[in-house]
Amino acid sequence: MTTLATGTESLTRDALTVLQPGFTGTSAPEWLLRQLGEGLTSVGLFGRNIESPEQLAALTAELRRVRPDVLVAIDEEGGDVTRLEARSGSSFPGNLALGHVDDPELTRAVAHELGRRLAACGVNLNWAPSADVNSNPDNPVIGVRSFGDDPALVARHTVAWIEGLQAAGVAACVKHFPGHGDTAVDSHHALPRIDADLRTLYERELVPFQAAIAAGSKGVMSAHILLPALDPSLPGTLSPAALTGLLRAPREKGGLGHTGLIVTDGMEMQAISATYGLERGSVLAVAAGADALCVGGGLADEETVLRLRDALVRAVLEGELTEARLADAAARVRSLAGWAGSPAGRAPLPEGESGGRDVGLEAARRALRVTGPEPHRPLTGAPFVAVFSPTANIAVGGETPWGVAAELSLLLPGTEAATYGAGRAGEAGGAAGSGQGPGAGGPSGLVEEVLRAAGGRRIVAVVRDVHRHRWMAGALDALLAARPETVVVEMGVPQAPPAGALHIATHGAARVCGRAAAEVIAGKGAGV
Repeated sequence: MTTLATGTESLTRDALTVLQPGFTGTSAPEWLLRQLGEGLTSVGLFGRNIESPEQLAALTAELRRVRPDVLVAIDEEGGDVTRLEARSGSSFPGNLALGHVDDPELTRAVAHELGRRLAACGVNLNWAPSADVNSNPDNPVIGVRSFGDDPALVARHTVAWIEGLQAAGVAACVKHFPGHGDTAVDSHHALPRIDADLRTLYERELVPFQAAIAAGSKGVMSAHILLPALDPSLPGTLSPAALTGLLRAPREKGGLGHTGLIVTDGMEMQAISATYGLERGSVLAVAAGADALCVGGGLADEETVLRLRDALVRAVLEGELTEARLADAAARVRSLAGWAGSPAGRAPLPEGESGGRDVGLEAARRALRVTGPEPHRPLTGAPFVAVFSPTANIAVGGETPWGVAAELSLLLPGTEAATYGAGRAGEAGGAAGSGQGPGAGGPSGLVEEVLRAAGGRRIVAVVRDVHRHRWMAGALDALLAARPETVVVEMGVPQAPPAGALHIATHGAARVCGRAAAEVIAGKGAGV
């Protein structure tokens, strides 16, 4: 365990205040409670910390016994990225589904209900929503996490989401500034680069962030992406030009005028940690204008917290970081903690916008795009569900279930399913979820395996971003050639043309998206 002998008490407390660490386990470890007593003001929660709403409420109460004003943060977007329901799948369909419906009142109601559930569990800061304009359909990390590819649409739903969430007393932290939608690289693994010019940036990426700031978003999360038009050498999280010169600068000087909290994306992500190192990157981020350092995803121990605390104090003592900048960052964290701890931000939605509705399932049903014969002839017998699964990105995680099989089995008992990955089609990438190794024969070999498993049953093929995966598109084509009556459910971005006897685009892979699709397939449920 590292310590720094020199430095004032106020410097040490300020350095702790700007950290947002995570931890392992479903109760607070002793070290975390100790650091909360020393000045730590924020804690980040992930799926590993949550078993049930009751357990989560007990955990946050434990934290508040030590620090009543603690900011308890979570990465809860709904849809694909859920921590509150990581083990079961989300009760909310996610951004692309909401953007497809394009009803801001629905979006506001969904976010308010999600915020109400978070607040009831003691969570008061949400690292969401994603305001990224998904202008690149091959984006490997945003996709259905975006409201869409139109800046104006993304802006109006970002605003509605923020209003709904913050009316429930949970601070929003809009992300990933200045926009992660035009990337082809996942910043969890490497540093993405966007070569858009400044005019494109202002007309596309920045439109939703400007709207979010005008709507009063309490926080903005920076992205680990390089935009040479803004800064030719430093990624957004470490760039004074991006954070101070653009995000913080007043509008009359060409900035966005954000006066609230600036939070970094996870500092342990490879785009930062593999290039600059965790400690060096953290100092550069605060110096650039960041107020809070998210370090909770993969790093969850006291040694990391103390290393970063000491690195920040040392940077002040050695003149690399000004004491005023660190103090300003800490003050913004404490200011948000004060807001989150008071009832001032809570405001009920207009009557009828939430109260008692299963608004997540309602949204998922409305988001379906069904292509095929009218009227659809529902399946009457239990089908075989073939899931063509890509590798989950880190933001989503591999623990959260997705698809239609579980929901379909409730409506059509006897439904069976198997999962097939790139390795089963003879391509690099490995098998997904089946526990079997790569198979020979390419797509035709995979399809032969599906046909053997299905026997005479009707096949439901579940795909996700089929336009992004050559092996998946090939396997689906081969399957439809052999069994043209196959039902196809696309649970990613529906970029490829509809195919199959019945094609259902869900615009997301949350549990409720699977439920809505299963209702159509089986001809059962309130959504039919």
